Amino acid sequence: MSYPYQIRSFDEYQVAYRVSVNEPEQFWASVANNFYWRKKWDKVLEWNFKEPNVKWFQGAQLNITENCIDRHLKELGDKPAIIWEPNNPEDRTRIVTYNRLHKRVCQVAQMLKNNGVKKGDRVCIYMGMVPELAYAVLGCARIGAVHSVIFGGFSAQSIADRLEDAQAEYIITCDGAFRGGKDIPLKSVIDDALVGNKKIKRVIVYTRTRTPVSMIKGRDVWWEEEMEHAETQVEKDGAVSFPAEVMDAEDPLFILYTSGSTGKPKGVVHTVAGYMIWTTYTFVNTFQYKPGDIYFCTADIGWITGHSYIVYGPLCAGATSMMFEGIPTWPDAGRFWDIVDKYKVNILYTAPTAIRSLMGFGLEPVKGKDLSSLKVLGTVGEPINEEAWHWYDENIGKKKCPIVDTWWQTETSGIMISNLAGITPAIPSWASLPLPGVQPVLVDENGNHLPEPKEGEIVSGNLCMKAPWPGIIRTTYGDHERCRKNYFATYENLYFTGDGALKDAKGNYRITGRVDDVLNVSGHRIGTAEVENAINMHAGVVESAVVGYPHDIKGQGIYAYIIFNGKHGDDELTRKDILQTVSRIIGPIAKPDKIQFVPGLPKTRSGKIMRRILRKIAEGETSNLGDITTLLDPAVVDQIKNNRV
Repeated sequence: MSYPYQIRSFDEYQVAYRVSVNEPEQFWASVANNFYWRKKWDKVLEWNFKEPNVKWFQGAQLNITENCIDRHLKELGDKPAIIWEPNNPEDRTRIVTYNRLHKRVCQVAQMLKNNGVKKGDRVCIYMGMVPELAYAVLGCARIGAVHSVIFGGFSAQSIADRLEDAQAEYIITCDGAFRGGKDIPLKSVIDDALVGNKKIKRVIVYTRTRTPVSMIKGRDVWWEEEMEHAETQVEKDGAVSFPAEVMDAEDPLFILYTSGSTGKPKGVVHTVAGYMIWTTYTFVNTFQYKPGDIYFCTADIGWITGHSYIVYGPLCAGATSMMFEGIPTWPDAGRFWDIVDKYKVNILYTAPTAIRSLMGFGLEPVKGKDLSSLKVLGTVGEPINEEAWHWYDENIGKKKCPIVDTWWQTETSGIMISNLAGITPAIPSWASLPLPGVQPVLVDENGNHLPEPKEGEIVSGNLCMKAPWPGIIRTTYGDHERCRKNYFATYENLYFTGDGALKDAKGNYRITGRVDDVLNVSGHRIGTAEVENAINMHAGVVESAVVGYPHDIKGQGIYAYIIFNGKHGDDELTRKDILQTVSRIIGPIAKPDKIQFVPGLPKTRSGKIMRRILRKIAEGETSNLGDITTLLDPAVVDQIKNNRV
C-alpha cells in the first residue's frame, strides 16, 4: 500500500504547506480522494469561528470502519493489524490480522444491535487495554453509535458524571484489568457509578481477570456469550459480513472527556470524515510510516492519543499497531525495550513522563536489548525537556533515529505541530514546524498578532489557530456555548489553544505550557515549564512542578515542588544549589522563592500533573482541594500538604 499524500522531502513539505494554506479545499480534496466513500462530497469546507461552525466534506457519506478494515482485506487480510502484548510477559500474546479484526468488529456490531444499540446512541466503554477494547470502539463506529471511552482508572463518581453528561444508555466493561502488579476491579466501579442511574439499559462484561462480579438480571450480560450468539449471525458459508451503517461526513464519531478549568469535564466531539482524514494524514507523515513497519504507541486508548494513534490513524493507513496492556516499569524498567527487541519495533511513540521515569533507573535495563530495529522515536503529551530528549536520542535511538516531538490536544484530534521524521529538521525541546493545514499565530493578551521574528529573534505569545483543519473540535457535547467560550471567544476569529509558545525566524514553535501556568513575577512573564526545565537540569532532581502563589512584593512568587534523587541531608545547601542552577540557566528573576522537597507529585493516571492542587497548597488553601480520587496516588497530597514550606 502506498500513500500518494506522503511527504518525502523538505521541498515537498514546503509545497504541501503552501498549497494547504492557499487552496485548502483543493488540497484536502486531493488527500480525501485516497479514501473509500459511499458518496463523494458536495463541498469540501464551510466555516466560521464566531458561532463556531465548521463543516468538512459536506454531503459525503462513508463509514470509518470500511476505511480502517474492509478496504485492506484484499491486500492485507493476512497481515497483522494489531499486535497485543499482555501485562504479564509470560502470558500469550495475540496477533490480530485484518481478516480477524474484520470478523471481530462485525461480531461486536451484531452484538450491539442484538442488545438494542442504534445509530446515534451513546455507548460508554470502560475497559483495560485488551484487543476487545479496540473491537468495541470499531464495533460502535460500524453501526453509527457514538462511543465514549473512559480511561480504566477513573473513579465511580467521574464515570457517573460522564454517563450523565453523555446521556449514555449502554456500557461495555471488563470484570477487571491488569496493570503492573495490580488487578483493577472495573465492573465493581461501574456498579458503584450506576447507583441511582435510571438510563443504562445494558452492561456488557468481558472476562479478563476472573474477578468475582455482581451480574444484575436484565441489565448485565457476558461479552463471551453475546459474541458467540453474534458469530452465528455474521458468519454464513465461511464469509463474514455485517453491513456498515452509512454515515454523513459530519455525524459524530465519538465523545471524549477532557478536564476543564472549572473542574467539570468537557465532552469533546469529533466527527467521522474530518477526523479520519486528519488522523491518517498526520500518522503517515509525522512518523513517515512505511508499509510493513511495526508501530508501537504506548498510550492508553482511554486518551485521545490511543484513539488517534493506536486505533483509527494506523488502521486507516493499513499499518501494524502494537497495543500494550502493562506499564513501562513492570515487572522491571526494561519492559519497553524487551517489547522493542521481541517484535522488532520500528516506530516508538511515548510520553516524556515515561522517558524521565525510565531515566531514573539508569542504563542497566537497556543493556543487552536489541534496539537496532528502531527507525523513528516520538514523544507526546507535554513538551519534552532537553535532558530527556538527549537521553532518548543517545540511549534508545543510538543517535540514528529522528525524534518527532508532537504537540496537539484532545480538541485538535491529531498532531498539529511537529517535525516530520527525517524530513523536516528536529530541534531538541521544540515542536518545530506546523503540519500542512495548520495555521498557527501568536497573539498578545489583547489578541494583537505579534510581528514575525527577525533573524536571531524569538517571539513569545499565546498560541492560536486562524483557520480550521479537518480534525478540529466541532462542539462540546450538549453544550455548544461552552465550546464557543472555551476555544473561540477569547480572541476574535481565532481558535485559542490555551498554550503559550515561542517562535523563531524560521517558523519553528516551542510550546511553553498552559498560559494559566505562566507566572507574572515583578512584571516579568515566566513560563512554569521553563523554570521546571531549569530545575530539572540539576543533577539530583528527578522531577519538579512550579506554580505561582501570592507574594507581597513581586505580585507572584515562584513555589517549586521537587522530587530529589538520593540524599539532601542539608536541605538549605541543596536549595541554594538548585537556585544557582536556575539562575545560571534562565536568570535570577526565575529563581523559586520557596522550594519544597516532596516524595511524589499529584498526577492523573495519564501522567499529567494536577497543578490546580499544587497551586492551592502553595496559596495556603489546604482544606478545599476538590476531587483527588482520579489521581494515580491520592495519598501523596496529604504528604505535600503536611510539609508545606
